[in-house]
Amino acid sequence: MSNHHCRIQQIEIYQSRIKLKEPFKISLAIHDHAESIYVIIKTNEGITGFGECSPSKAIQGETLETCFIIGRNIGEILLGRDPLNIGECVSAMDTYIYGNTSIKSAFDIALHDIASRHAGLPLYAYLGGRNDKTLVTDYTVSIDDPGKMASDSVKIKESGFPVIKIKLGESEEKDIERMIAIQHAVGSDIPLRLDANQGWDTQTAISILSSLSEWNIQFCEEPIPRWNFTELPVVKQHSPIPIMADESCFDHNDAKRLINLNACDYFNIKLGKSSGIFKARKIINLAVQSGKKIQVGGFLESRLGFTASAHLALSSDQIVYYDFDTPLMFNEDPVIGGITYLNNGVIKVSDDPGLGAVVDEKYLQTLDKIIVPGQNQK
Repeated sequence: MSNHHCRIQQIEIYQSRIKLKEPFKISLAIHDHAESIYVIIKTNEGITGFGECSPSKAIQGETLETCFIIGRNIGEILLGRDPLNIGECVSAMDTYIYGNTSIKSAFDIALHDIASRHAGLPLYAYLGGRNDKTLVTDYTVSIDDPGKMASDSVKIKESGFPVIKIKLGESEEKDIERMIAIQHAVGSDIPLRLDANQGWDTQTAISILSSLSEWNIQFCEEPIPRWNFTELPVVKQHSPIPIMADESCFDHNDAKRLINLNACDYFNIKLGKSSGIFKARKIINLAVQSGKKIQVGGFLESRLGFTASAHLALSSDQIVYYDFDTPLMFNEDPVIGGITYLNNGVIKVSDDPGLGAVVDEKYLQTLDKIIVPGQNQK
């Protein structure tokens, strides 16, 4: 398949910070800005690919600054390579440095954008998918005092979102109080998703989830610390609510381990954890074999990163949950093309080649950037 004339000629790396409409709070951190790196890869054949990552210090151990520096080094390693041979490029990144899954994902997305544009296909079709299912996102309630969480939940319900995602992960007493306030405010007809972001110990997780058994709850994400994954099977066994692995499932190796342990019911794929689409597809294959359903989510990426996630979501029937709300929290939107947010949480993916999304050139000109090869290099 590989066209040996196609080569990576230039890579641009940009740092972006966009203010959020209001602070986004989870048990691990509080964010008032979305911080992203945009990676733009140009080929000698005139095809340009766009990628994005939004590092989380608490989850990947990466920052905007580390991604910028490591991004330059990765750029130097990928320069001159065949962008259509994505497996080889991924392997080169992994050989160069361990971890750093966030910045690797931005390169991986840009490579997939190039490959699918080169093939003249929208990314979902390049991945073997069809644009034949409705993607509907939930909307997330930040962890806060019960009254604020309840009123936020009402707003989300009134805006027409069909599912509410609730951030928890403090003490049993406080989290139950939050849930009662929310349930009281929105009633029991709207389904809820819980995300404890590793906030509970094993007993607390079992106790809280057991006391919510009668409620309309689809699943709970990452109830206990990720390092304690060997106890996840115990939580799953005793919880009346299905368990979704998030921070304990970065890539296919983690997924395999969790399947072997019978540790979870579902997987949550985020491109910033899996190092991008190449390894995310390996998780999907394992999920298909083991019959586990998947959610695709993300970090604080703009519509560009979530457009990649939406294309991935169309690539497999195993993916049935979508958590694509973050760009709706931004004060500004620098992306042209890409996914469109319709009413009631529905997301439309375009049939343009590749991602079908680019970052506004005027916006990029305002950002700090690195260009590989450097301007003074021959």
